[in-house]
Amino acid sequence: MESDDTPRGAFIQRDKQTFAIVPRMPMGLVTPDILENIASVARKYEIPIIKITSAQRMALVGIKPESVEQLWQELGMNIGPAVEICVHYVQACPGTAVCKFGIQDSLGLGGKLEELFVGMELPAKAKIGISGCPMNCGEGYLRDLGAFGKKSGWTVIFGGNSGGKPRIGNVIAEDLGTQDVIDLAKRCFEYYGSNAKQKERTARFIERIGIDEFKRAVLK
Repeated sequence: MESDDTPRGAFIQRDKQTFAIVPRMPMGLVTPDILENIASVARKYEIPIIKITSAQRMALVGIKPESVEQLWQELGMNIGPAVEICVHYVQACPGTAVCKFGIQDSLGLGGKLEELFVGMELPAKAKIGISGCPMNCGEGYLRDLGAFGKKSGWTVIFGGNSGGKPRIGNVIAEDLGTQDVIDLAKRCFEYYGSNAKQKERTARFIERIGIDEFKRAVLK
């Protein structure tokens, strides 16, 4: 969370003097104009590091605190949650848009989930991974909420984590349509949000209450 003296949309770095920001880039999709503007701003403000993150975003690192607000104004981009206790991002593979292995429209579903859930306050941070086929390039089994496509529809996963104590998520439903996935995701996050302990990630929540109890609650 930001303190009173932390610039908007920024978080402190190792040197305790400079900050980083992460512009919101839904599912890692960018345009030439976005890239050119980032490059221009980075040169102007002498940003020493631009890092492509595991969340399919770009972190601009090493920013002087007095430059942060003006930098946001010139970027013209929304803030991507990075340290807040909420849904941080949706990671998605190309799916049927371009990939020869794509079976379902992962970017289409991912975009809808991004719009609905990114920034949603929860007991702990959460991440979403969407894949257009069972090869799972969107890493749904290692995300708090995941989904991957098959010819018969979407398979939905909950409770995954790739951190220091990793956990493979549980399949909670199969053969769903796109709207069914969205509706189920709402129920999953609502139940988790109402019943998890503060700072308890979904992986630890499922371990505590059991996947059967969770499925009984959300599969209505």
